Amino acid sequence: MADKNDAYYMEKALVEIEIIIRYTKDLSYEEFMSDGRNIDATIFRLEQMIEQIKHPSPEFQQEHSSIPWGDIIGFRNGLVHEYGKTDYTTVYEVANRDIYELKELFENNIN
Repeated sequence: MADKNDAYYMEKALVEIEIIIRYTKDLSYEEFMSDGRNIDATIFRLEQMIEQIKHPSPEFQQEHSSIPWGDIIGFRNGLVHEYGKTDYTTVYEVANRDIYELKELFENNIN
């Protein structure tokens, strides 16, 4: 079993990001919205990715303060606890725009 240290969780988050990118790459908003499976799969993977980034140590998070930890976790809380009120436009924008910035931030902070 892999040692579950800070790098482990960040690498797991990156795996989820790669899946999100694969699921949503080249999908227009209309295509994204036309099939509930797109929405469900993307939200699930976003939740999984964010669950991983809740685990790095406070020291790691402080050392890598360029990552907006609180904003990311707050977004997850909105997805999980207010599911009926989820703004799918925001989910689409996160999956098609913001996810690339997150990927770069994570990659730059685990190496």
